[in-house]
Amino acid sequence: MTFQEIETILQGLTFPQSTANLKELRLLESFEPTPKGGRLFLLIPSPYEAVGDQVQEEIRQALSQRWPEGEFTFQMACRIPLAAASAQAQVDSPTRPAIKNYLAIASGKGGVGKSTVAVNLACSLARAGAKVGLLDADIYGPSLPTMMGVRHPIVLTDPQQQLIPLERYGLKIMSLGFLLGDQRKSVLWRGPMLHGVLQQFLEQVAWGELDYLLLDLPPGTGDVQMSLCQLAPLSGAIIVSTPQDLALNVALKAVDLFQTLKTPIAGFIENMSYFQCPHCGQRQELFGSHGAQNAAQELGVPCLGNIPLEVSIRQAGDKGTPVVLADPESASAQAFEKSAQALAARIAQLDCQEG
Repeated sequence: MTFQEIETILQGLTFPQSTANLKELRLLESFEPTPKGGRLFLLIPSPYEAVGDQVQEEIRQALSQRWPEGEFTFQMACRIPLAAASAQAQVDSPTRPAIKNYLAIASGKGGVGKSTVAVNLACSLARAGAKVGLLDADIYGPSLPTMMGVRHPIVLTDPQQQLIPLERYGLKIMSLGFLLGDQRKSVLWRGPMLHGVLQQFLEQVAWGELDYLLLDLPPGTGDVQMSLCQLAPLSGAIIVSTPQDLALNVALKAVDLFQTLKTPIAGFIENMSYFQCPHCGQRQELFGSHGAQNAAQELGVPCLGNIPLEVSIRQAGDKGTPVVLADPESASAQAFEKSAQALAARIAQLDCQEG
């Protein structure tokens, strides 16, 4: 029984909520043979310990089929990989914050729930134990203050004159909305000013060490998106869309922008995927069916999740408590949790492909 033989078995097992196999994700750190079996050291590329327990049991069953008399023990640790692009960026610029993965949450058009997806993914990852930051890069329409329940922010600076991010629900958060005295005041800025404030939020905010920094982008394919791809070593872009043909057609423009700028597409998230009547249980696909899933399949990227249309999402957002925290047992909260698990696995897969 050898390390290579066990890796061959891992190649036939798929990581939960992912298309990647366990060998591809470099799950097996080391193997110590014993007279009757061996000891496996596993590094789970996700903050979700429950996923690690599930993986461990699947490996145990696969090993017992190959070696029925074998006795195996496991030692497991969860880790979030440092993206190759982020590692190189820290080498090139030692003053850059120690952020393992920059993730862009994007959409082709407004009104598809991109910010709702961003805050719930961030809260889900933080609940799992990851160190998470959330940057509201939607300069013209910052919604993070409302959705995170920050009504009267006080933004401070540290001795190095860096902005100190606010902390809420286990996240470090920053938004231009925190710096505007009147939330109804419009922002009349052109491209160079947008580039400057985005650079300040990325490099002059005391983010500290983060596993993930999620960047909630404005809709479309404009200056902010192009500046972001220049300023941050993005691990991947998550494209949010509804199943509707019109929304998907515009979302594909966002995909094209990121691909042109050499940013990996982490996958799609289909929001408002369906509505399930709370009284009769009937499921209705109000905006079409499987649109994002079909688009993702055509592009060769995963569909990370399908989020139902529920009134609790809107109510939670208006109250400033994301639905994964306000109503964690709801169908929408469970869908966000699965999407966050799939996202963590996908980022690890992309990192392995880069490496």
